[in-house]
Amino acid sequence: MAHNLSQCRLLVKKAVAAGAQALFLPEASDYIAPNASETVSLVQPASSSPFVLGLQSSAREHRLPINVGIHEPSPKNENKVVNSLVWINEDGQIEHRYQKLHLFDVDIPGGPVLKESNSVEKGTEIVSPFPTAVGNVGLLICFDLRFPEPSISLRRQGAHIITYPSAFTVATGRAHWSALLCARAIETQSYVIAAAQVGSHNEKRTSYGHSMIVSPWGDIVAELGGENKGEPEIAVGEIDLERMEKIRKEMPLLRRTDVYPEV
Repeated sequence: MAHNLSQCRLLVKKAVAAGAQALFLPEASDYIAPNASETVSLVQPASSSPFVLGLQSSAREHRLPINVGIHEPSPKNENKVVNSLVWINEDGQIEHRYQKLHLFDVDIPGGPVLKESNSVEKGTEIVSPFPTAVGNVGLLICFDLRFPEPSISLRRQGAHIITYPSAFTVATGRAHWSALLCARAIETQSYVIAAAQVGSHNEKRTSYGHSMIVSPWGDIVAELGGENKGEPEIAVGEIDLERMEKIRKEMPLLRRTDVYPEV
């Protein structure tokens, strides 16, 4: 975790140098363990986690909001953790928190068998979008990307930006990552920001990478690669809320909630 904190602090400095108004970091930025028992044994409360405290200090020092995925102890089950996404404001305070709704339980032919539910407690609510310097942000995580309903709900509640910090597998990333991100952006007419883990974490786990910012029209505004180059990178993009509003006005998506349920 100390190494991950140092990498994230370097990204903070790069974001500040680039003039960014907020920094979006990947899912599980604190650690990715090789098994369920180690995932649980490593977890610490945010209030005492050196990783979280270190990022809070950096946010405060640089007056830069940071959105970051972390693990937290489950309040319901001591044998599980919570896959959280927290918004640390420019004062270094955790202002918003989302708990991952959809857990990644898959058995990929020729690939890994991953059962996130073995160690993670699933979330139970969609967190309403909140105002930031870059627009109204709605929080989702990784596997949530495969379900359009939460993003549509966030758009209905006023989101301008929807996040998908991730640690996608290489196999699923190659097949679906870009297509799903563009789909969520187009159908919600919102910016999508997807900060992604990249490279090998341990002998069992490698992440696809390709962090991406997608416009409400489905254009890829910025994208990183799929290889760990040693030093972490950032993708920088402009959030043009005027263009977003123009897209929404010129192509209104009027949902037939008289025929199907509103989400």
